[in-house]
Amino acid sequence: MTTAKSSRLSPYRWTGINRRGQKISGLLQAVNSQAVRRELLRQGISATSIRRRDPGMFARHRDAIKPMDIAVITRQLATMLGAGVPLVKSLQIISRSYDKHHIRELAGQLAADVESGTLLSAALRKFPRQFGELYCDLVHSGEQTGALAHIFDQIAGYREKAEALKSKIKKAMFYPAMVILVAMVVTAILLLFVIPQFEDIFAGFGAPLPAFTQLVIKLSRWLQDTWLYLLAGLAASVLIYVRAWRLSRKVRAATDRIILHIPVVGAILHKAALARFSRTLATTFSAGLPLVEGLLSSAGAAGNEVYRRAIMQMRNEVVAGVQMNLAMRATRLFPDMVVQMVMIGEESGAIDDMMNKVAAIYEREVDDAVDGLASLIEPILMVVLGILVGGLVIAMYLPIFNLGTVIR
Repeated sequence: MTTAKSSRLSPYRWTGINRRGQKISGLLQAVNSQAVRRELLRQGISATSIRRRDPGMFARHRDAIKPMDIAVITRQLATMLGAGVPLVKSLQIISRSYDKHHIRELAGQLAADVESGTLLSAALRKFPRQFGELYCDLVHSGEQTGALAHIFDQIAGYREKAEALKSKIKKAMFYPAMVILVAMVVTAILLLFVIPQFEDIFAGFGAPLPAFTQLVIKLSRWLQDTWLYLLAGLAASVLIYVRAWRLSRKVRAATDRIILHIPVVGAILHKAALARFSRTLATTFSAGLPLVEGLLSSAGAAGNEVYRRAIMQMRNEVVAGVQMNLAMRATRLFPDMVVQMVMIGEESGAIDDMMNKVAAIYEREVDDAVDGLASLIEPILMVVLGILVGGLVIAMYLPIFNLGTVIR
């Protein structure tokens, strides 16, 4: 038991002086600090400081790695492996070249694992938050076929397109959400703080207020009495919903189904789900994974519970021997164009090529739709904001406009 424990590798951060007298630093996986010192001496480095990294600290750093960081690392690996640089050397270069501490540690850990004889796909599975099941399966396929550089090039292209698509969707959702939030905050400030001041002024007019002004004043009083309960209720509702969304697929499916029916936005999300599905299936199929496994990966990558269920239904029918285009048509969720492209791909044996073309079509349509949404939604939101704020301002100034009648 002691021997097994003592042979476990741990990350060590070191600094030292190389043969040229330059101060350098890095990360090594070793049994203990003496092993680190021996390895550095073998490389001609005189160690000045060796410190063991806290595994808990390392675990916290892993969560900070962004998906785009993984896409960049994958592209670097594809480039270096394609140029003939050995895998371990490529990982070590990445570990030394990044300023971000957590990425350097991650690459250093992978380099140490591979150098010790572990398959890269097995080393990647130790970091499920950064490298999902699809990523690891594709790398394993590349290891089996001896085409790791080609696989990393495919993964890099897939991740780059996926992140670009995700960025466009966020852009489409962020602007209207922020404008609506600002409109709600401004309206609440007017009702809570500004309108009560006008109410004190109106009390001395000695004349009945216009109906619209009375309605706004009543709304202001109601909000002053209930804002704390409303805020607490809203917070509780959000927490309950988020928890239910995480735990229940039914809640996620109902939410996604509602979102898909929102005008304009729903159409964009439909196209984004089709683009993700097509791109993922094309990548897995061209990497040599079976169609059934590709459909399983595509279901998870669709980003929408409604599409995930439809793709899983397709997968079950394909397992039973049904052609994919027939299974796809039976879901009544995929457009005829996609079904026809899949049918052509099945007949010609080029499903990956057809799926890449479908993905490219829908990625372009998402681009155009996001640009169109930005130009369409801006004037609509300005009108809504103007009605909310302008309506409150008009309600407060109506008694002032009628002041001349009261004085006469």
